[in-house]
Amino acid sequence: MFFEGSEKKAEVFVDPKQLCLLTDISDDFWAALVNCCNARILSTMSNQKCKAFLLSESSLFVWADRFVILTCGETRLVNSVEYFIQKIGVDKLVHVTYQRKNEYFSHAQPSCFGDDIKLLSRYLAGKALRFGEMDSHHNYVFHQDNGFRANPEHKTYELLAYQISSQASEKLTTPGLTASQIREFLQLERLLPGFSLDDFVFKPYGYSVNAIRDHQYLTIHVTPQANSSYVSVESNLNLIERAPLILDILQPASFDLLSFNEFDFQQQTSRFIPDHYISKSLVKETLSNNYQVYFANYILPKKHFSRAIMLDIASDNHAL
Repeated sequence: MFFEGSEKKAEVFVDPKQLCLLTDISDDFWAALVNCCNARILSTMSNQKCKAFLLSESSLFVWADRFVILTCGETRLVNSVEYFIQKIGVDKLVHVTYQRKNEYFSHAQPSCFGDDIKLLSRYLAGKALRFGEMDSHHNYVFHQDNGFRANPEHKTYELLAYQISSQASEKLTTPGLTASQIREFLQLERLLPGFSLDDFVFKPYGYSVNAIRDHQYLTIHVTPQANSSYVSVESNLNLIERAPLILDILQPASFDLLSFNEFDFQQQTSRFIPDHYISKSLVKETLSNNYQVYFANYILPKKHFSRAIMLDIASDNHAL
């Protein structure tokens, strides 16, 4: 069984003088927005600062002045961004950022990054960049090119783990595994003390959790199948500091780190990333919107030969 865990992401800022996303926008609007990319809302939780929606394909977080949405699978997230622009109006937008990372099977996607930014360019002038090498892990970033200047305190982090250990994969594909058992395995109480959690176990495999505390958020999405295992962690908490725990649990063969406005990225990765991981790709760029973006891909060098993977010729092309 194959599922594309790689996510697309959009962050949209609005003018708080014209619109408050927490009080002026109904849940029906967010449900329609999510439906535009062929996903649906599974559950919701909120506090005074943030509302979190757990989706059939990843997550949506809403604050008074912005929202962040991530979708995986074969969704077309750009359709949801277009819906927001059409319904709310360009005049209320302050800034839009749109991201896509390399997929396992890009040919199965309904669009590519180029298609998506052509659509966005109908509404917004912007710039696009690629972080990472084309023949390896990489992340595309499109951002609106206007007078917006990012607040240096607005930091976000992404940790994307590939080929998790066989022990982790076997645990997370155990039949009948409950949400509480997955929380314990991922050590979420240690990782997120004091946070409210909302999670869902997918059938036959897969797990998603949203966590919020005041304005802080963290979301984890797990695709545990051994042939395409992938775990994404996205947060405004410092994931570099938390990387040793996450990596110890998952033991991935490789992982990516992407940060916005973490100015001590190099010092922190030197301190917190275990020495047995080697950096294969390092990219640093200050965008015209004042975000300083770092991207790093780490690999675990192979010391022993492995066996070739036998393919089922009669199955669909996802297996090939």
